[in-house]
Amino acid sequence: MGVVWLATIALGALGLMLLAERLRRTTHAMAGGLHEDISLPHEQAWELYHNDFSLCSKKTRVCLAELGINYRSHRIDLIETGAYENLSRRFLKVNPAALVPVLVHEGHPIYESHDQLAYAAAHSWRGHVLTAEDPQRQALVAHWVRKTSLIGENPLAALEETAGNAVPGLTLPIFAAMIEHIPVRRIFVGLLFHRFPRRPLMFLAMKARGLKKLPSIKPMMAILQRSRTAMHGHLDELEAALEASGGPWILGQAFSLADVGMMVILDRLREVDWLGVFLTEQRPKAAAYWRALQERPSYAAGIASFEHPTVTRGLDAIKRLKAEDPDFAAVWSG
Repeated sequence: MGVVWLATIALGALGLMLLAERLRRTTHAMAGGLHEDISLPHEQAWELYHNDFSLCSKKTRVCLAELGINYRSHRIDLIETGAYENLSRRFLKVNPAALVPVLVHEGHPIYESHDQLAYAAAHSWRGHVLTAEDPQRQALVAHWVRKTSLIGENPLAALEETAGNAVPGLTLPIFAAMIEHIPVRRIFVGLLFHRFPRRPLMFLAMKARGLKKLPSIKPMMAILQRSRTAMHGHLDELEAALEASGGPWILGQAFSLADVGMMVILDRLREVDWLGVFLTEQRPKAAAYWRALQERPSYAAGIASFEHPTVTRGLDAIKRLKAEDPDFAAVWSG
């Protein structure tokens, strides 16, 4: 009986500790834009909390590079790159929504990457380079900034709305490859503190099945197939826009915020070996556009220099399995 009581007391104490920790790590949505009501410790005028692999982090880094804005870098791990650092008490003081990137200007955070792009451009002497003065062209830039953004808390509910929403489903294979190297105990942190438990549950399912068996997880394959169909539509629109503008950019000769977002979308397709599916001979202008994007210094500064070793290892695993396993390769051709 004494052992039972001791075990009961220990379990009760553990439960109370977890409850207390959960209360300390409460997360909630945050409105986009500048929050002057929040003041964060800072050492430079511009600081950026970001992740190497995060799609939106890449977009903000590229924008800052195009604008010539120097910033202090705070790298934050997500579970895909090693741990749920975004759910730590320290980071939740920066963003209670537990999301990256967070751009900080003079100690005040700006949330949501599309708002960060607009804010940085408005506060840089080079901002006019990435925006348009003509109202019609401004509307076109705004359309493509939105087109390349993650909209809503559940992107999968609106895959056809933006290319940004269609990308996560196509990223599932690299997620599965990366999560193989992450200890299960770290994924459980997400079950305890993540606002959307289905996300860590998805990673646990991938961890249990492994990259090779990803095609057998039918719900994930359904998401991937819907995302692929949606992305074809978005890239058809891109091809038409480049045809209309005469290239090399969406606005023609002027590189803009419209191209910043699309650079990141196409790079994510590269990371999961999708470019051969989407940049075919049916989209020659989009293929030329992608080549031109990679030549910009901002691509090196905001994307290539942040290549994460776990991503590189994951892409190698994907290519190897595609060469060895016809069923796995069919994911890209089905």
